[in-house]
Amino acid sequence: MKKLFKNRRFSVLIMLLFVIGNAHAQTTNKDTVKSKEDFSDDWAALSHYAKENETLPPPTEGENRVVFLGSSIFERWKDADPAFFNNHAYIDRGISGQIAPQLLIRFRQDVIGLKPKAVIILAGSNDIAANKGHITYERIMDNIQSMAELATLHGIKVILCKYLPIYDYPWRKGLQPANKIIALNKLIEAYAIANHFTILDYFTPLVDERNGQKAELTTDGVHPNVAGYKVMEKVTEKAIQEALQ
Repeated sequence: MKKLFKNRRFSVLIMLLFVIGNAHAQTTNKDTVKSKEDFSDDWAALSHYAKENETLPPPTEGENRVVFLGSSIFERWKDADPAFFNNHAYIDRGISGQIAPQLLIRFRQDVIGLKPKAVIILAGSNDIAANKGHITYERIMDNIQSMAELATLHGIKVILCKYLPIYDYPWRKGLQPANKIIALNKLIEAYAIANHFTILDYFTPLVDERNGQKAELTTDGVHPNVAGYKVMEKVTEKAIQEALQ
């Protein structure tokens, strides 16, 4: 009888230990889940460059710091030809896939906060590609104008880009973006002229007979290869000199 009682006590003890252990594991798991940072509200990916911005020192006296704000065209540039950025006071703040309103949201953190002398704004192609929905020229220009106005307010020279030619998007075929890019570039150029901003023409030196990119200068008809970036570097340097003179 005593032996049976002891066995029951032992069984109860084991069950209690199992329940307590399981409860502790569940609590720990819940705590772990809760401790993970939630970035679902970071639609514009402010977290992408947040740490780099924190460690970036302020510009030195006489430094001609320039921020490149855009999407994948700019983000891939620093990997294709890092020397172009390393040998100058150029800061790449491109994020692949972003549309104009996302650039606007990032403008304070990734441009104004870095205290550059000039900003190069390349926007509109992903909007046309309908990456995030259907967007009009008016909405694209609203965002570009807001960025330009913010830059001007903070004493930052504005360089607006005529977008690179694109005949077709590999990931969204059939949108016929060539003429849409041309139409957007006309709006950007007209706005830049009216407000005395520098125009950086990426379209003309890269365009082929179909109003797409020259085959020898691109990887996929949208993004330049190293040779394409070398062409872009020449016109970029010229535009920066013009803006800062």
